[in-house]
Amino acid sequence: MPDTSLLESFPTPSDTPFVIEHTSEEFTSVCPVTGHPDFGEVTLIFEPRTNKAGGTCVELKSLKLYLQSFRNEGIYYEAVTNSIRDDLAKLMEPTWMVVRTDWKGRGGIKSTIRATVGDVPGMWLR
Repeated sequence: MPDTSLLESFPTPSDTPFVIEHTSEEFTSVCPVTGHPDFGEVTLIFEPRTNKAGGTCVELKSLKLYLQSFRNEGIYYEAVTNSIRDDLAKLMEPTWMVVRTDWKGRGGIKSTIRATVGDVPGMWLR
């Protein structure tokens, strides 16, 4: 499974709520049925808890290395998305979070998967 020990965080730099959006455009995993590579884009959108509330943000190099640890994993799109959501929610305990994965088409089918935590404002569920 992906290596969660790679994930690091740092204290939220604000006592005022704000939203962070990170996109990884070159995500790769492996289809567990065919063994062929799956290519996608992972977008993470979240509101960290404030500094006063003990909030944290994910450190970007660690996020990159964590996402790269999926590279040789035989895992379905849905499991990828939910694993990322679960691992990052455990790391940061955000106020709310959306993990969206957009997968390159294969056989004429493109897929988008969303997994959420908390009460996500509607505008972020795009």
